[in-house]
Amino acid sequence: MSYLNQSMEVLDSPQRKIGRGKIEIKRIENTTNRQVTFCKRRNGLLKKAYELSVLCDAEVALIVFSTRGRLYEYSNNSVKGTIERYKKACSGPSNTGSVSELNAQFYQQEAAKLRVQIGNLQNSNRHMRGESLCSLSMRDLKNLEGRLERGISRIRSKKNELLFAEIELMQKREIDLHNNNQYLRAKIAENERAQQQMSLMPGGPEYELMPSQSFDARNYLQMNGIQQQQPQQQQPPNHHHYSRHDQTALQLV
Repeated sequence: MSYLNQSMEVLDSPQRKIGRGKIEIKRIENTTNRQVTFCKRRNGLLKKAYELSVLCDAEVALIVFSTRGRLYEYSNNSVKGTIERYKKACSGPSNTGSVSELNAQFYQQEAAKLRVQIGNLQNSNRHMRGESLCSLSMRDLKNLEGRLERGISRIRSKKNELLFAEIELMQKREIDLHNNNQYLRAKIAENERAQQQMSLMPGGPEYELMPSQSFDARNYLQMNGIQQQQPQQQQPPNHHHYSRHDQTALQLV
């Protein structure tokens, strides 16, 4: 307990300083110091308001007037709309809108934000097409030119990639067709050689013998009769003439 009491006494001692220490909140008499403090505190306040609106999705409106009457404001929606909403929220129960009305107002604000975003996207698309360029400054035109060049470069790279893939596919098809053509030619040549070998073999179609005719005595005698009926003057001279009976006997020997 004594050690804890000593520690508490050290912490409560006025001689101990923590960080920069606390300053007394009162009006700064020095004009220069007051102006410098105003600028620093104003910037910090605006930064905190922005962070609150972004991180927490809150509707924030900030209005600051300097001693000289200069206005400084920040709002993530619109100062006028936030003030109107504030008036409705602070009004009496008789003037308080229903929950549905408040929701409708919220959705109207969201719709207004979306319309603004859609308008910005439409303007950006028109600028990408080379339209409505009169309102752009030289810096905006340079940025737009750089975006277009980068986009064209990516498009050309993708187009070349597709072309190379198509060329590679066509080359593979060409090789396959060439191989198939060579295979078919080899098969045709093989068939032709086989046909030539079959035609040169003994007993092939070129060496087939005519079928022998059966001997018929009637045909033989008929042919001999026709030969006997030929005129005798056609026979060569000095030939021996035989009778029909002799000729028949000679032929039957």
